[in-house]
Amino acid sequence: MDWWHAIVLGLVQGLTEFLPVSSSAHIRVAGELIGFGDPGAAFTAITQIGTETAVIVYFRRTIVTVIKAWFGALPIGPWKNTVPRNDPDARMGWFVILGSIPVVVLGLLLEDWIDHAFRNLYLTAATLAIFGIFLWLADVTSRRVKELDQLNGRDATIFGFAQALALIPGVSRSGGTITAGLLMGYSRKAAADYSFLLAIPAVLGSGFYKLFTDGLTGVSPVSMPATLVATIVAFVVGYVVIVWFLKMIRTRTYTIFVVYRLVVAAALVVLLLTGVLSPMPTIA
Repeated sequence: MDWWHAIVLGLVQGLTEFLPVSSSAHIRVAGELIGFGDPGAAFTAITQIGTETAVIVYFRRTIVTVIKAWFGALPIGPWKNTVPRNDPDARMGWFVILGSIPVVVLGLLLEDWIDHAFRNLYLTAATLAIFGIFLWLADVTSRRVKELDQLNGRDATIFGFAQALALIPGVSRSGGTITAGLLMGYSRKAAADYSFLLAIPAVLGSGFYKLFTDGLTGVSPVSMPATLVATIVAFVVGYVVIVWFLKMIRTRTYTIFVVYRLVVAAALVVLLLTGVLSPMPTIA
């Protein structure tokens, strides 16, 4: 992979990771269009370490507060029972853990599908369109009255399974969880905030898993220096996108992203039918 390939793909990752448009789908297609081929699931997972680091930096105060409260509410250790078990921040720690279980389990069980079958571009086009419509329906029908202090175990589990759907390129991690949150009656900001927090353990876990199993072992088609460049670019761009996105959803609907998903899905089908793109991954 040339350096400019790495920079372009890092830029795509940073721009799309937090928007409900599916970064994995964009990385998959962008790699083909710029002539490199499919960068692979490992490259996508590793570069997400960069965007997830941006989440940690942005939400650092919230994350530290949640971790301290969670440890303080545990019944063991030198910090035991220093925080009430029903403390909202302590409960959030448990809800993030609970919501992370589905994507971890399904990610391991479906690893071969994620690396191969799920990367079919016809499937990507279908999921972009279908889940775009789901997002629109959720946005226009949701009551949006619940905030994160009303989160419970059932809702956290539903959020978790919605996040797991993003194992299929085209669904979108943020799009899936935000759609689920809206359908459960959460406000746009509450659904987005929990989406960001919930992604941290899953994305970092997946990224470092792929780093050690594929990246450092040479299985990935992308060299580690190029992957590192893309990851750094994704971090910088991703942070800017987080700031913009969380401000935007305070006053705007998700309609622009729905329209964008439908246009991209249609364009993708045209490129496939005309032979510009191949449905299954190709490696340069």
